[in-house]
Amino acid sequence: METKTHGRSRNLDDPDELRFGVLQDTFFARATPSVPGAQWTGLVTSIAIQALTNGLVEAVVCVTSDPNDRFTPVPIVATTLDQVRQAAGVKPTLSPNLNVLAKIEESGYKKILFIGVGCQVQALRKVEHHLNLDKLYVLGTNCTDNGVRQGLDIFLNAASTSPDTVLHYEFMCDYRVHFKHMDGSYETVPYFCLPAAELSEGVIAPACMSCFDYTNAGADIVVGYMGVPPNYTDNNDKRRRRVVPMTQHYQWLMLRNKRGEELLNQCNNSNNVIEKIAATNGGSSRRPFVMQTVIADDEAKLGRGPKEGAPRWLGEVLATVLTWIGPKGLEFAKYSIDYHYIRNWLYVMRDKGGEDKGVPEYVKRIVDEYDGGAVRKRVGMEKEKKRVEG
Repeated sequence: METKTHGRSRNLDDPDELRFGVLQDTFFARATPSVPGAQWTGLVTSIAIQALTNGLVEAVVCVTSDPNDRFTPVPIVATTLDQVRQAAGVKPTLSPNLNVLAKIEESGYKKILFIGVGCQVQALRKVEHHLNLDKLYVLGTNCTDNGVRQGLDIFLNAASTSPDTVLHYEFMCDYRVHFKHMDGSYETVPYFCLPAAELSEGVIAPACMSCFDYTNAGADIVVGYMGVPPNYTDNNDKRRRRVVPMTQHYQWLMLRNKRGEELLNQCNNSNNVIEKIAATNGGSSRRPFVMQTVIADDEAKLGRGPKEGAPRWLGEVLATVLTWIGPKGLEFAKYSIDYHYIRNWLYVMRDKGGEDKGVPEYVKRIVDEYDGGAVRKRVGMEKEKKRVEG
């Protein structure tokens, strides 16, 4: 898919491309002014609006919300700016974006912008040649641990003090979940205070547990978050380094090919400016943090972890310390990717009885980097647990 889409596959000997996919460029960016209704500053929405305004595309495949439930996704083929604006904001549940492809065929549109996550983009690339389009642009987003609508309720009820008013949320690099509520207020909860055992079942879709495409390798350009430090608004002004709300926050962009370049360049001739700064990389090495997270998560799944999260005071102390000493910027992104890919590798290996068929080579290489730890030994632990219980 990478070779057909980008002209080459990722360089497995490059530690960045090994994890992030084909990279023409990568940087941090935000839209100014922010788009109303967006979770962040509205980078995705801004790019889509300009593509439609400038005639680069005739329609945009995007996702609005069900009128009766803000978290239930409704994919549409947007042909007006108002429709694109209505799709602003993340809907953190599984969404059948490809259901609208029949409408595109019926419409006769030949220039399309498709917005979606990795699994949707993979499926789109498989059928792309059947759509008879003159131009297909794909604007991807990062995706981690998605699930069904009911699973989202389980998570929100366990994590937030006001689950019914949560509008957006993100697992940020300050080791806290940031919840944005309908009244504009923010709530933060340290990762360590979440009840891991309670959230180990029914929250993440099984398909997502076997996904190895969090960075959306088949998209022309990708907008995400996990590579951006949480505590600054201006990279050049050290005095302004502070935690900022998502609606002012930079995001992480990965440019993969010339179509992605076209999407970015057409935004330069508008009133909506995309501010760009260089991507940063620093802090402690991710390696010990990855293994600690993998083991703690796996113990919870095997029923050997703590039943409840850490006390709030302790969680705040841990989150604060790790924000200072832990991996930052792209090193944090690599931490997140390594942890999730190793966790999912364990899931697939156990599900397939020790076979890793279908696991991408780049994931195997990441697992091998941690072979000095306890990764491969953990594959058989579930069988041992069942044997002891039996």
